[in-house]
Amino acid sequence: MATDLATDERADQTQPSAGGPDSPTFAWAPAEPRPRKSRKGLWIGIGAGVAAVALASTSLILIAPGTAVAGVGIGFLTPGAAIEAVQQRLATTTVVLTGEGGDAVVTGADLGASVDAEALVEAAYAEHPLWNVTAWFPASADAEITIDDDAATSALRAGAPQLYTDPVDATLSFDKESVAYVAEPDVPGAGVDVEAVRAALQEAFVAGDTKVELEPTLAAVQATTPTYVAESTATQLNAMLDTAGFYVGDERTVPVSRKVAASWLTVTPGEDGTFQITADEAAIEKLVPKLASAVDREPVKAQVVTDSAGEVLRELKAGVSGRALGDTGDVAGEYAAQLAAGDARYQLPVEETEFATTAIERRVEVDLSQQTLYMFENDQVIRSFPISSGLSETPTQQGSFRVFAFVPIQDMGCFPGAPYCTADIPWVAYFNGDQAFHGAYWHNNFGNPMSHGCVNMPISTAKALYDWLDVGTEVWIHA
Repeated sequence: MATDLATDERADQTQPSAGGPDSPTFAWAPAEPRPRKSRKGLWIGIGAGVAAVALASTSLILIAPGTAVAGVGIGFLTPGAAIEAVQQRLATTTVVLTGEGGDAVVTGADLGASVDAEALVEAAYAEHPLWNVTAWFPASADAEITIDDDAATSALRAGAPQLYTDPVDATLSFDKESVAYVAEPDVPGAGVDVEAVRAALQEAFVAGDTKVELEPTLAAVQATTPTYVAESTATQLNAMLDTAGFYVGDERTVPVSRKVAASWLTVTPGEDGTFQITADEAAIEKLVPKLASAVDREPVKAQVVTDSAGEVLRELKAGVSGRALGDTGDVAGEYAAQLAAGDARYQLPVEETEFATTAIERRVEVDLSQQTLYMFENDQVIRSFPISSGLSETPTQQGSFRVFAFVPIQDMGCFPGAPYCTADIPWVAYFNGDQAFHGAYWHNNFGNPMSHGCVNMPISTAKALYDWLDVGTEVWIHA
């Protein structure tokens, strides 16, 4: 076994020649290792490529060099960083008040200054991206600055209080002598002209300056409550005093005097320079128990004159509906709230009862054979009296007619060619052409024909008939 192992070991180190078993044997030299390929160039190439890609990508999100917004350079910045830069520059730009301003210093931030940096930067980036070399180094874009008036006034007042005088608000008072509300006008104050400060800040910012000196100018400072507000409120209150009361429909059933209404009201300064009106509910409540006696009433019948067909010719007496005051439990509170809102007309809760109507049918009958006139109401003769109708040569026409016109006094027949002329005939009521009822002062022969066709009667009787008749009253003349 030892021999075999030795033989195997040799076999690993030598190989027989092609000549056979008697040929010499040789030991094989170990092969030299193959030289490795250099990879340095590969790694350098990859690094350069990544850098190029990174540079190209960056150029897509940066703004071109030389780009500026209102003097703020934003080249090589991202839009977000550029917006912050513009806002920061504005916030730190200072305005120094010289002269009477006492060198007070306020910043853009103190003034509440703002600019639409986002829109400006987005526009600049859109027109001047880094990758577009043809858009490098453009002109600076202008920017419109706004400031917060309240913040600016507060900062300027704190820095230069000697430049400010406070305005005096308009006021309202009640004048007992005139029983009316009177407005006292406001007195304007003065302070630094905020617009001038904004303009100076605007100019400095656009020029790229971080500081500007300004000799302040003064502007009027309006009162919180101006004169026109006090005057309009006084007008409203005085109108309320004129109309104050408890109403049923359009009727001011229970008037409230100006003095009493004013005693219910309290007027105090309100929000935003206005006035607030409040009303005393307890004082109003004292009047509520007295309302029923002024409101409650029984209905009153109406009376009308009609013809035989029921057509109304005249209203003799207007009807009045009955009414009763309803629940008054909430009247005082509701009226107080209504007064506070500026309305002094309170509609009372009322239950109404309709009135009835009485019709009186009127007509006139003239009996020529009896020379008598009859006045009828509802088919009952209420009065009769003798008359004088037309003579045989000028008869009063028979038939059914209606009264159509009234003349208190006139001349009759007084024209050229007329067979007669009678002046100043009183109480004329026409019913048939030129034939009429009227008074006669030239004779006293009533009960006999005497006229030229009219129906005449004593003057006092004619006046009574004149007042009783209406346009449309039916007239029946017969023999």
